[in-house]
Amino acid sequence: MESPTAKAFHGTLIHTPNPTTIEILPDTLLIISKTGKIEYIRLSTKPTDIPTLLKQQNYNPDEFPLSTLRPTEFLIPGFIDTHTHAPQWSQRGLGRGIPLLQWLEEITFAHESKLADPVYAKQLYRLAVQGSLKQGITTACYYGSRHKDASLILAETCLLIGQRALIGKCNMNRHAPDWYVDSSAEESLSDTLEFISAVKKLDDAAGRVTPVITPRFAITCDEPLLRGLGDVVRQYPDIPIQTHFNESHGEIDFTRTLFPEFKNETELYSNFGLLTERTILAHAIYPQPEEIPLLKELGCGVAHCPIPNTTMDEFMVAPVREYLDQGIKVGLGTDCGGGYSSSMLEVMRAAFMVSVAKQTETKGRDRPLNIAESFYLATMGGARVAGLGDRVGRFAVGFEFDACLVRTDVGDGIMAPVEEVVDDAEKVFEKFLMTGDDRNIVKVWVRGREVKGMMA
Repeated sequence: MESPTAKAFHGTLIHTPNPTTIEILPDTLLIISKTGKIEYIRLSTKPTDIPTLLKQQNYNPDEFPLSTLRPTEFLIPGFIDTHTHAPQWSQRGLGRGIPLLQWLEEITFAHESKLADPVYAKQLYRLAVQGSLKQGITTACYYGSRHKDASLILAETCLLIGQRALIGKCNMNRHAPDWYVDSSAEESLSDTLEFISAVKKLDDAAGRVTPVITPRFAITCDEPLLRGLGDVVRQYPDIPIQTHFNESHGEIDFTRTLFPEFKNETELYSNFGLLTERTILAHAIYPQPEEIPLLKELGCGVAHCPIPNTTMDEFMVAPVREYLDQGIKVGLGTDCGGGYSSSMLEVMRAAFMVSVAKQTETKGRDRPLNIAESFYLATMGGARVAGLGDRVGRFAVGFEFDACLVRTDVGDGIMAPVEEVVDDAEKVFEKFLMTGDDRNIVKVWVRGREVKGMMA
C-alpha cells in the first residue's frame, strides 16, 4: 500500500456540511499534504491559475501530482459505518424472518465462535475489511467476537489494509451457549483491558484504529460485568462505548426481567456509567418517550440500521426524525450479518424508505428523510457519532482526506447519460445515491492513502 504523499485534485467536490445542505463545488482545487490532511481548498479555480496557486503553497507545479477530474467524476467524503459486526461477514443474508434472539442463538453465535481460530480470523477479517472498503466505507465501527486475540487481529488487519476503525471485543458472560461466553465477569474485564492496551500500542498516536468498550447488550452482561465496564470507562474516559439498545420488543422485555429495578435501558446503562458523549447506541428502535431527552442530555449517538431492522420477524422503524429534531447525533450502520447488504448506498436508500413508512405510521408528524439528510447521516453525521466530527466527514482545511472518487460513466453507464453529468450535477448526484453501486466508487482514500483502485 502506498504511503501518504502530497497530492492535488481539481474538479467537483460534493459534501454535506450540515443535515440540510448539499454543497456541490465545481472547479475546486484541493491540496492534500503528505500527512494526509487537507491543507488548501479554493473554489471556482481556472486550470490556468493552478500553477500559480501551487507555487503559493510552496509546491513545484512541474513535479507536483495533480489529478484533474473528468466531467463524469466527483469526490465525496468516505462513508462512516457506525454499526457493523466483522465476525458476521460470512453469515450475511442468513436468518431472515426470525426473531432477533432466536437469530443470535441459532446462527450468529455459532459463526462468531469460529473466531477462536486465529487462522480463520485473519482470513475472514481480511475479506470483511476489503469488502467494506470496496463500498467506500472509510471508517467502520466494528463489533468483534468475544475473543480478545481475534479482535486484535481485526485491528491489525484494518491497519494493514488501511481502513479507519473503532473496534470492540464483545463482553458477554451469560445468556449465550456455554461454548460462546466469557467464563466470568473478571475474565471479560481482564480481556477488555488487555485488548485496549494492545490496540493503543498498535496505533495510539495516529488514531487510525481505536479500541471500543463493547458490552454486547445487557442480556449478555451481568451486573458485576456492567459495573466493571463502567469502571473501565472512568479509567479511559476518551474511549468510545458501543452497545445494542432498544433493538426489539423481545430484547427489551427480556432485559426488563433481568433488571427490574430500572424503568428503561437508558436508566440501566446510565446507572453503570456507560452512556456518555462517546457512546454509540445501535438500532434504538423503541425508546420510551422519557428516554429521548436523556439521550440528548448525555450526548449519546444513534447508529440507525434500517436494513436489519426491517428484515427480521417484524418491520421495525426507529424514530430517526424525532432524534434529529431533538438534536441527537445519528449515523447509519450496515449491521453486516444482521442485514443483507454491506453497501452504505443501499443503507441510505433503506433509511429513506423506512422514513416514509414512519411518516405514514405517525400520520404525517415525522417527515421523511431527504437526500441531503440521508447523505449527511452516511458521512458527517456518522463522523459525529463515531467521535470523529472534527477530523473526517466533509471537506475542510485541517480535516483528514478520507474520500471516494465517484465515476458515473463506468461499465454499461446504468446511472445516466454523459450529457446529464455535464448539465446537472445535482440530479446526477441523486441518481448516484439512488441507483449507483460499488462499481461507481472507483477509488478510495483513507487519510490520504489510496486503499481502492488505481488512477486512470
